[in-house]
Amino acid sequence: MSLLQVRDLSVIANNAGRDVTLVDRVSFDLAEGEILGLVGESGSGKTMACRGLMRLLPSPSLRVQGGAVRLAGQDLLALDDAGMRAVRGGQLGMIFQNPSSHLDPLMRIGEQIAEGIRLHQGASKKDARLQAIDVLRQVGIPDPQARVDNYPHEFSGGMRQRAMIAVALGCNPKVLIADEPTTALDVTVQAQILRLLLDLRDQRGLSIIMITHDLGVVAQTCDSIAVMYAGRLCEHGSKYDLLARPRHPYTAGLIDCQPAHSSGHALLRTIPGQPPLLDALPAGCRFNPRCPQVGALCTEVLPQGARVACHYPLGAQP
Repeated sequence: MSLLQVRDLSVIANNAGRDVTLVDRVSFDLAEGEILGLVGESGSGKTMACRGLMRLLPSPSLRVQGGAVRLAGQDLLALDDAGMRAVRGGQLGMIFQNPSSHLDPLMRIGEQIAEGIRLHQGASKKDARLQAIDVLRQVGIPDPQARVDNYPHEFSGGMRQRAMIAVALGCNPKVLIADEPTTALDVTVQAQILRLLLDLRDQRGLSIIMITHDLGVVAQTCDSIAVMYAGRLCEHGSKYDLLARPRHPYTAGLIDCQPAHSSGHALLRTIPGQPPLLDALPAGCRFNPRCPQVGALCTEVLPQGARVACHYPLGAQP
């Protein structure tokens, strides 16, 4: 059964009086305990879609338009601001891409975790501190009784990422959104953070949306994958099906660009061209200027489809 249902979610930006669609009618489900990888190039709309479903858009010029977001049956887009703040505190958590930009440098780590616990659970200052220490222990911070009083600058990059996870987990959310959680970390620390997220899923029954451009991360951690291109979902399926038998040419191109698919000292493969500007989209399929098998229909009609949005999916019978 789906814990989170997103249906036809759109995010619109008003640019000098003109509306530009950044996220276009995105739909997906997330089951209890599932890890969904939201994949695509930079600017494809991954983070904006998740900020939209959390109603955490970073600018007044941005708005959610249409659609529905249901968490355990509750429509989040119908809530008032106070109701949505309560959901974000207690049921939805987000790990932001750059912990250094989202951890308050003037507050101790423990205070930042305890703040949410006191606000959303009504805990006393003493109890919130004890819970903060426990969460730091769960995310692998050594000597949490002492480190709870440290400031962010006293933590390494990997420790700050763990602290960011602790802040998000403080109120025991049902769904955790992890936005590029391993960016700028060395390979060893990346593996530790991914292992931590898997352990937290197993221990807490968390559902996780993993925003990433790295298919290696997806292969290690995710159960299912949704691929975004130019603001739209182009393919969605189980990890094993999608990585072994991609049906959208863009998904196949992303997989082909991975180092494991290049041999010896050959240059890494790339997808020719650039993603389109969202205020100057091509007619028809948005991938058609870069697609190796574009047909006449592709330049005229925007493809639809829940599993794959392509007029000529790979592996289809002629």
